Amino acid sequence: MGARLFTALVPPTELVEELDAFLTPRRPAEPRLRWTRPEGWHLTTAFMGDVPERALDPLVEALGEAADRTPVFRLRLAGGGAFPWPLETKVLWLGLAEGASELTSLAERSRNAAVRAGVRVDGARFVPHLTLARANRAIDSTRLVRVLDTFDADGWTAEELVLIQSHLRDRGNRYEVLHRFALSTGSRD
Repeated sequence: MGARLFTALVPPTELVEELDAFLTPRRPAEPRLRWTRPEGWHLTTAFMGDVPERALDPLVEALGEAADRTPVFRLRLAGGGAFPWPLETKVLWLGLAEGASELTSLAERSRNAAVRAGVRVDGARFVPHLTLARANRAIDSTRLVRVLDTFDADGWTAEELVLIQSHLRDRGNRYEVLHRFALSTGSRD
């Protein structure tokens, strides 16, 4: 089996700390959720569950080209959500108030880059989000989604796309950054 990889944008440390402080008193309210670790928070653009070693170099090259075609852009987290929906939540997340269309375009470029490199990608419909928690059994998270709707923080400028390897463990995944790709600071026609 190949490597479990994904591409993502990583929020700045200050924002991670602010969101973690917001969630700290709220986490105990729903013990059926497994909360993700703040040091692993990210906005996934493409998930590749089985990348053969021979495809890594072409993937890195294609992702570099995709990042170079993507101008830096602003993001701001806001709005709670759940998959598949709040009354039967398996995944609790925070959405975007700014930058969703740009992130969606970057996700399309990331997925296309993987396909060009011969790598199979998750074909699910892209929904820009930052995963906060997961449930083994579906729960009603309506109240938590409403609480997440109150989160208000400054945005940030996305300047790089990151290729990350996910190492599966019993107590959550460990993430390892393999490559960083600078987004373009030049103008686009």
